[in-house]
Amino acid sequence: MQPANLSADRQAEIRRRISPAYDPAILVSAGSRLMELLGRHLESVQNREGPVLNWRPPAENLAAAGETLAAPAGPLAEIPDRFEELARLVLAHGQNLHHPRYVGHQVPASIPLAGLFDALGAISNQVMAVYEMGPFVTAVEKVLVEQLGMRIGWPAGTFAGFATHGGSLANLTALLTARNVALPRAWEQGLATAGNPVLVTGADSHYSIARAAGVLGLGTEQVVKAELDSRRRMDPVRLDTLLRRLRDDGRPVIAVAASCCATPIGAFDPLPEIAEVCRRWNVWLHVDAAHGGGALFSDRHRSLLVGIDQADSVVWDAHKMLFVPALCAFVFYRKAEHRFDAFRQSAPYLFDPAAPGGADFDLGLQTLECTKRAAALGLWGAWSVFGPGLFADLVDLTFDLTRKLHQLLTEQPDFTPLHEPQCNILAFRYLPVELAGAGPAEVGDFQLALRRQVIESGDFYLAPVKLDGVGALRVTLINPLTTLQDLHDLLNTLRRHGREVLHAVDILK
Repeated sequence: MQPANLSADRQAEIRRRISPAYDPAILVSAGSRLMELLGRHLESVQNREGPVLNWRPPAENLAAAGETLAAPAGPLAEIPDRFEELARLVLAHGQNLHHPRYVGHQVPASIPLAGLFDALGAISNQVMAVYEMGPFVTAVEKVLVEQLGMRIGWPAGTFAGFATHGGSLANLTALLTARNVALPRAWEQGLATAGNPVLVTGADSHYSIARAAGVLGLGTEQVVKAELDSRRRMDPVRLDTLLRRLRDDGRPVIAVAASCCATPIGAFDPLPEIAEVCRRWNVWLHVDAAHGGGALFSDRHRSLLVGIDQADSVVWDAHKMLFVPALCAFVFYRKAEHRFDAFRQSAPYLFDPAAPGGADFDLGLQTLECTKRAAALGLWGAWSVFGPGLFADLVDLTFDLTRKLHQLLTEQPDFTPLHEPQCNILAFRYLPVELAGAGPAEVGDFQLALRRQVIESGDFYLAPVKLDGVGALRVTLINPLTTLQDLHDLLNTLRRHGREVLHAVDILK
C-alpha cells in the first residue's frame, strides 16, 4: 500500500527544514572559516608545532565521533559555528602529514591548492561514468592520461587509460584485463576449464597483487613469487626459469607483475630484462609503478623506469609522488584496444548508443566504478597552476634527501641502513650497545616497540617493515618541507625513546 501524498503544508515544512543544507550564504560563511582554519593549521604544523600524530586509542576517537552525531541540530544562525567546531575536531585528532617530521607511509604532504580543486568537484558533485554527467572533468582526465602516457614513452593516440580510486583498485582492474586477454572466455564462463592459471609477481610486491588474485578467482595460493636478487629486485634469470617450469607444467600465466618500486625498500625491478623474458614466453607484463611513476617527471631519476614503455599495463598513483590528495590513481594500457577488455557488459540505461564515439568518453565502460568522483581534478589544477616542473622538483628534492639520510646513518655507529636507496624510501635499524649480541628476533622486536613509542609520542611518524622476517624501521621522505636537521633530530629522538623502551621492557628477556 502506497503512503498518502504529502499535503501542501507538510511539503512546505520539509522544504523549510532542507533549505539550510543548500543555502549558498551558509556555504560562504562556513567555507571562509574553513580556509582561515586550514591556513592557521598548515602554518602551525609546517612550523613543527604540536605533534605529528595526534595519538588517541581507538575507543576515545570512536566516542568523540559518536558524540557529534547525538548532538541536536542548532538554529540556522549557528550552523557556521557548528561547522567550524567539527572542522577543529577533525584537525585536532588527525594525522598531520604536512608536519616536516612526518616520514612515514607513502602518503604525501599534498599540494594544498590541489585539494581546493578536488573540492570544486566534490561540492558541485561532478561524477563520471557517462560523459554527459561530467563533461569537463572527463576531458580533464583524458588529457592527463594522454600527457602521462607519453611520459611513460608511448606515442600519442596509441594507448589508453583512466583514473580510478587508488592503486589497489588500479592493479585489480589491470590484472582483470590481463586475465581476460590470457583466458578469452573467463569473463563469461569463469575459470572452471582454465587449467589452474597463476599470477607471477616479485616476493616484495604490494599485497594488492595477491588480493587481486583472490578477487579474480585465481586464488591467492596461485600467486607465484619470483625470486629476488641481492637488491630485492625481481631476478630476470630466475623469472625465465620459473616461466619455463610453469609452461612445462601446463599452467597458464595470467601476467608477470613487476614493481617500480616495491614497498619494503623502494626497489625498482629491472624492466628491460623482465620485458624480454615476458616476450619470450608471450606473457602479459604489468608494472605497478604506483609510487615510482612520479620519477618519470625527473631528468635525474627517470632512468629508474627505463623499459616501462614495454609493459602491457601500468599503474601510477598521482596521490603518491605527484603530491596530490588521495585518491588519484591511473591505469594505462600500451595497446588502446585493451581498454574494453576488463568489463564486457552492456548497460543501455547509462550508455547512449545514439552518441557516436561515446564509448571512448563514457569511462564507466572501462572502470569498476559506475559513479566515480572527479579524481583527476587536483592533479590537473596543480599542473595547470604550477607547471610540470613542480613534480620534478618534488621528486628530486625528496630522493636527494633520502640519500643524505643514508649517508648520515652510515656515519652513525648505532644505526645500520639496510640498503642503498633508489628513491625516497629507506629501511634501517637502531642498534644501541645494549643490543650487542642479541638475536634477530630480539633486535626486530625492539625496532617495532621503539617505533610504536615514537609515533604515540607525536615526536615523529615513521613506519615499520619486516625484512626477511626481522623487524626494522622504514621512512618515506614524502614531505618536501622535511630538512636534514629534521633527520638529525629523528636519530636523536630514536636514541632517546630507545633508552626508555630498554628500561621499560626487558626486550632481551
